[in-house]
Amino acid sequence: MHPGMTPLVEVDDVSVRFGDAHAVDGVSLQVFPGEVLALVGESGSGKTTLIRAIQGLQPVTGGTIRIEGKASGAGRRSIQTIFHDPAVQMVFQDPTGALNPRQTIYEIVAEGVRITSKADDERERVLGALSRAGLRPPERFLPLYPHEVSGGQRQRVVIAGAMVMEPKLLLADEPVASLDASIRGEILALMRRLVDETGLAILVVTHDLGLAWNIADRIAVMYLGRIVETGRTEELLANPQHPYTRALLSVVPETREMEQQILVGEIPDPSRVPPGCRFHPRCPLLQSGDLPPVIATRCPSEDPGIIPAGVITGASCWAADQIM
Repeated sequence: MHPGMTPLVEVDDVSVRFGDAHAVDGVSLQVFPGEVLALVGESGSGKTTLIRAIQGLQPVTGGTIRIEGKASGAGRRSIQTIFHDPAVQMVFQDPTGALNPRQTIYEIVAEGVRITSKADDERERVLGALSRAGLRPPERFLPLYPHEVSGGQRQRVVIAGAMVMEPKLLLADEPVASLDASIRGEILALMRRLVDETGLAILVVTHDLGLAWNIADRIAVMYLGRIVETGRTEELLANPQHPYTRALLSVVPETREMEQQILVGEIPDPSRVPPGCRFHPRCPLLQSGDLPPVIATRCPSEDPGIIPAGVITGASCWAADQIM
């Protein structure tokens, strides 16, 4: 998929634990320049914990994270270096909560520049970032406060505050979840355009496969701390190989021809991960009784394993080839 290209981000067998809870449990993935990778799953699957670990906000308890070749891992101080690296910026779910109500938009967007450097071109960089974020003419927004602009414009200010740092990686945690439906498409189109025009990479966290459909080049599906399926967007959505992916996809409006699957129960407590395949207690395929006995007996007793980093298409499921 990326022949000869060096990954911008490499996550290798990363774990994050809170006591006995395995919030992230042996995750490996790669993010390449100029692509959008969507990390999809229900609440409680470990998505936000993983991107906080990549950002440096959450120490890891095992494995290694490399950003542009700089490694951090369990017990290593270099994670603080990555946290202060302007090449990695974050876009949070709630733009109102992310913005200081006492600062003007100019001060908000300029803050990162002021912290990391004494740039002589601060004003020009702020104007350019606002313009790239779709706030035009940018001069009109400089003296305004967050409460004086709309929710969609506040999210654009958050994006401008990230883009002013000229990052190589944008971590976006449910970036449109708090916005009106009429605004979501505009923000997604903006993020896609930034990738296409600047070569920026985006790792976007979402529970919505429909959102991933609209913006992502690749998708990684996460369940109970593990990535259970990964692939190119069109291929994965056309032919999902994991029953969890299929269940998530069945409720997306664009897939009206697919029979809707309602999952029973909720994601288990990460301190009590089920044996075997961690999805087996909720698996519609296993519950249907249609699986061959040789597979059905493996699901509750044998772990199908971790998908290694660099795998373009794969599913951690004993019955992957049984899904049509």
